[in-house]
Amino acid sequence: MQLWLIPLIPLIGFAINGIFGHRAPKRFVNFVAIGSVAISFALVIKVIATLWPLDLAYVERGYPWILSGDLRIGFDMAVDRLTAVMLLVVTGVGLLIHTYAIGYMAHEQGYARFFSYLNLFMFFMLVLVLAANFPLLFVGWEGVGLCSYLLIGFYYDRQYATTAGNKAFIVNRIGDMAFILAIFLIFVQFRTFDFAAIFAKLPAIPADPGFGALGLITLLLFIGATGKSAQLPLFVWLPDAMAGPTPVSALIHAATMVTAGIYMVARSAPLYQLTPAVLDIVAMVGLATAVFAAIIGLAQNDIKKIFAYSTVSQLGYMFLALGVGAYSAGIFHVMTHAFFKALLFLGAGSVIHAVSGEQDIWKMGGLRKKTPITFATLMVAGVAIAGVYPFSGFFSKDEILLAAHHHAPWMYWVGVGTAAVTAFYVFRALFVTFFGSYRGEAHPHESPRSMTLPLVALALLSLGGGFLNVPHFLEPMFPLGDHGHDFTLVAIALGAGLLGILTAYIFYIVKPELPQQIASGAGGLYRLVLNKFYVDEIYDTLFVRPLINSSRAFFWPVMDTRIIDGTVNGIAAQIRNVGRVLRSWQSGSIRTYASWVVVGSVVILVIVTMAGGVR
Repeated sequence: MQLWLIPLIPLIGFAINGIFGHRAPKRFVNFVAIGSVAISFALVIKVIATLWPLDLAYVERGYPWILSGDLRIGFDMAVDRLTAVMLLVVTGVGLLIHTYAIGYMAHEQGYARFFSYLNLFMFFMLVLVLAANFPLLFVGWEGVGLCSYLLIGFYYDRQYATTAGNKAFIVNRIGDMAFILAIFLIFVQFRTFDFAAIFAKLPAIPADPGFGALGLITLLLFIGATGKSAQLPLFVWLPDAMAGPTPVSALIHAATMVTAGIYMVARSAPLYQLTPAVLDIVAMVGLATAVFAAIIGLAQNDIKKIFAYSTVSQLGYMFLALGVGAYSAGIFHVMTHAFFKALLFLGAGSVIHAVSGEQDIWKMGGLRKKTPITFATLMVAGVAIAGVYPFSGFFSKDEILLAAHHHAPWMYWVGVGTAAVTAFYVFRALFVTFFGSYRGEAHPHESPRSMTLPLVALALLSLGGGFLNVPHFLEPMFPLGDHGHDFTLVAIALGAGLLGILTAYIFYIVKPELPQQIASGAGGLYRLVLNKFYVDEIYDTLFVRPLINSSRAFFWPVMDTRIIDGTVNGIAAQIRNVGRVLRSWQSGSIRTYASWVVVGSVVILVIVTMAGGVR
């Protein structure tokens, strides 16, 4: 079957464009970048068709990566139903984003470098998804972190971009430390890293109601996921990731990085099923993140940051699903979210392209006539994320909310309220952007076909993707459970989305003076939301500044300069002194060398004589 070909092809694309792309024409770069992802997508379809119906996982043993005693860690890859869904999302949506980037990046510097990074991103994400053991998954996990750093900071000559790239990299290292500790504990507990071998041992292990060995493992895994998938308290990097080009934002939010945490927890579902206390934490953190990010989204004015906070909120929904045991619903939402979130970001990029780089929605307006395709497709994305039937978001959100109600009814009501808020602030952005009169200075225009065709394709997926019924496809891996089909609950959730849209229409179309009046009346509360609850400022005060100050006062002058540098330089100085002495013996004079031979001979004779006398 040769599963390794699926990630290898984008890696080859990365190498070709990275080495030769800067000298080659853009058509060659496009052919390599788009062609490599298209081949991977075709290989994924071939693998799924060959292995269908995927009732059993197919494992392909690769070369042994680490061998130590009985321990074997190989470059092993596996495909099951969960992997199949993720592979289709990553390669399918990734292909559309790559295609869109041709038009978006047409006039940017570093064209070949950009596409080589995109291909590398695909390689690491595909390794992560295909991995048959935790160490290989971690390689992909770290790889997507590296690529996010490279792409968020793509405009390396702009301070805000490099700062955002550093922030993403550093915040993710916090979660990654927890993840790698979990991997070590997994080996201590199971003496293996392979998923199949670990899960095979679980039936003989009793459930961990508290925070014993299994509880600690799953908790650390989840902390790792909060970093990669931007959950409280490690969500702060994702909104700033908008500093990169818009196709990067779409790839991170829809097809790669942020879905990695969801996938990892779902992949580890057999472990989580034995640790109900940790599952409760997963659900609570997910729900809290969904609410918190949705509230922040109410007052943002940067079109990309509005959609970024919606990603944080939607990821919270996914973790809520995982926490209440509805793993298939969570993965279903990963898929539908990939469709409409990629569309939202690529549509936002089309708007930004139309108005010459402007991102403030209040400097737009009236664009529906100037950019009709972008307008129509973005409205589809907005209705989908609002969860309106028959758009894709309705089906996955409905599954999550029903599972939440079965677990704890109050979680359902909080989720419904969050859905209403989400619909409101997404349509706030759309109404302000596309209706009214144009408030900017550029000359708006529709994007080229290389950008609008992917928008149309994603709009079709956002409209019909919910009918793919992923939960039933995943049922052999994740039993659906009896969540019921209470049409009253479904109607309430649907009504919440429609209410959010209607309220946004009243506020920003019918009575546009209302938002300013409410903001003025809210006073400090509005400023609190506008400034994102000052989370970045709090982190800066509690962690960043103390670390910088302590580094300047102690770690740099004492630990670095005196201890580390002093030790290294001191050893070097002593070696240098010994060298001076030895160098003095190498005078180049034959008479001196003869004298040393005589002296050495005398010393040897004395030693031999004394040794003989002792005997």
